[in-house]
Amino acid sequence: MASHPKTCIDRVLPAERMRFQSTVRRGGTLRALMPIGKTWMNGTTLRVRFIGGSASQRARAKEQALWWTAHANLRFEFGDSADAEIRVTFDEGDGAWSYIGTDCRGIPLDQPTMNLGFLDGGTAAHEFGHAIGLAHEHQNPQGGIVWNEAAVIADLSGPPNHWDEATIRHNVLRKYAIDQVRGTRFDPGSIMLYFFPGSWVASGVGTEANEVLSALDKAFIASAQAYPRDAPTADDAVVVKVGASRRTQAAIGKAGEEDLFTFEVTRGGRHTIDTRGDTDVVMKLFGPDRRTDLIAEDDDSGVGTNARLNVDLVAGRYWVQVRHYDRARGKGTYSLGVRRA
Repeated sequence: MASHPKTCIDRVLPAERMRFQSTVRRGGTLRALMPIGKTWMNGTTLRVRFIGGSASQRARAKEQALWWTAHANLRFEFGDSADAEIRVTFDEGDGAWSYIGTDCRGIPLDQPTMNLGFLDGGTAAHEFGHAIGLAHEHQNPQGGIVWNEAAVIADLSGPPNHWDEATIRHNVLRKYAIDQVRGTRFDPGSIMLYFFPGSWVASGVGTEANEVLSALDKAFIASAQAYPRDAPTADDAVVVKVGASRRTQAAIGKAGEEDLFTFEVTRGGRHTIDTRGDTDVVMKLFGPDRRTDLIAEDDDSGVGTNARLNVDLVAGRYWVQVRHYDRARGKGTYSLGVRRA
């Protein structure tokens, strides 16, 4: 129906569908138990393969994808790589959708990670925003949208979406918990916010159709919370020796900083990667030999608030990314060790 907005579908991995978001209390604040983080390693080159689509469709998608890399410390490489991280179809019967960030690596290589069934306005930029880890702005916990739920459900249950209520709640009505996401205050100008009619909103005042990146979109994607150009990349990673007699000493020197380490596994088997100290850190592990393949993430499995991973690794090179749990204010020293169990 012409009066209904064309709405993006958030694609999630099967294991995360309808996942219960439980919380634990620490230091007087509620803290969510989040699924694995979605952001790529800072400075990553993401390969993009178009599957079908006309020359003009591909050109439009490429142009809008590059809006993000003008500000983020990321690069898109467009080509025919069979194992591209981002694989884009143009099926007009399947709407517009994308998996979020590193979830793309969990999709079989013969399947798309994004579909651009329509290319109105800034749709391609919106979907590539998802592909680099951004969520829908209308689900920002700091947003002020109060929905007319009955109207939203009634409209999206019918054509052209034909969504069930659970899908509608996941994609439109449900907000993230404040501690599930990192970001800015609600941005009504964000490219990640779709147009919604006034009939869907309790105030009767809908949202605008945003067709370009907002000032906050540009600032956030280049910030320490996303992909800053002044932060270390995998090329700057500190080398850690597996089984070293002395642990590698490190520090989060400023809020939002992410430290990167690399190590080589020469003999496959069970390995332990852990941090020690009084600093509350979160750790991600990428590899083998591919900086875009997120293997695992941990927060508090070590002693106290330290991170610890016990994983079976094959021979190859790996990268470890460490950040403070409190991106806004956290600093502190810690040590990192890698050993074969």
